[in-house]
Amino acid sequence: MIILKGLNQLHGFPGPTAVAIGNFDGLHLGHQAILRLLVERAAASHLLSLVLTFSPHPEKILGGEKVLMIQTLAQRLAGLRRLGIEAVLVASFDRALSRMTSREFFEDILLSRLRAKEIIIGQDFRFGRNRQGNVEELRRLGADRDVGVHPVPPVQVGGKTVSSSLIRSLLEGGDVEEARRLLGRPYEIEGKVGPGSARGKSLGFPTANILTKNEITPPGVFVTEAVLGKEIFPSVTNIGFRPTFNQDFLQVEAFLFDFQRSIYGQRIRLRFLRKIRDEKKFATPELLVNQIRQDVEVAREYFENQGQRMRS
Repeated sequence: MIILKGLNQLHGFPGPTAVAIGNFDGLHLGHQAILRLLVERAAASHLLSLVLTFSPHPEKILGGEKVLMIQTLAQRLAGLRRLGIEAVLVASFDRALSRMTSREFFEDILLSRLRAKEIIIGQDFRFGRNRQGNVEELRRLGADRDVGVHPVPPVQVGGKTVSSSLIRSLLEGGDVEEARRLLGRPYEIEGKVGPGSARGKSLGFPTANILTKNEITPPGVFVTEAVLGKEIFPSVTNIGFRPTFNQDFLQVEAFLFDFQRSIYGQRIRLRFLRKIRDEKKFATPELLVNQIRQDVEVAREYFENQGQRMRS
């Protein structure tokens, strides 16, 4: 997959493209519908499938809002590669880009630089200064230049419209199971295993302390899968402030079942499968240990049930 960063270095693709435009944060089921059509239209018309995405999120520039991203840029790019996308342009959404009119964006970016012959967008797509352009204007502009425009309707799951903002809200509330339904896969965070306080080890449950750049870390105690390279380990993950020990900083700790190796400095991914409980303060470390034992049993039962479903 070709990865280009920044519009300034791009003067034009050597061949025509089919382009999907969006933030694609999370690569949820709605995004996947857009990207499937992109790959199909590119193949049918012998075009390069290209995604135009943005970093930072436009709302951080336009509205000054604190938008917590579902994925890091690296996770987003890896997901696009898995979906069969051939090229990605990561544009820095800045004030200059935000001041372009919808026609300027179409002429300069989509036609001149990306050489778009097919454009795939969400049905509610807006573009140009003050979000003045919509799908109907894009269709008119495309018709004048023989460019196909293909809006994709939103995806509904259980009566809910799948969106990145809804998934962010679910994850911030710890509802990883509903987020999983809308993403089409478990939510993941990743990072390096760093040094911790070794308090888990002293309690009989040694944990991996994970230093992550993911902006959303769901609060609570979860059934998780820990991915190390090509190996997958059942695990329980606690995300919080360890109130029993009056800790004042957020920590991500994973207890991997039946695991003895030292993995300091290694990269690890956590897949969130089910929430067990909220984090809470215990009167004594012994009461905490009893609760951890119960959490581990809940997780073991979860994985046993999953295994039985796989075999049936």
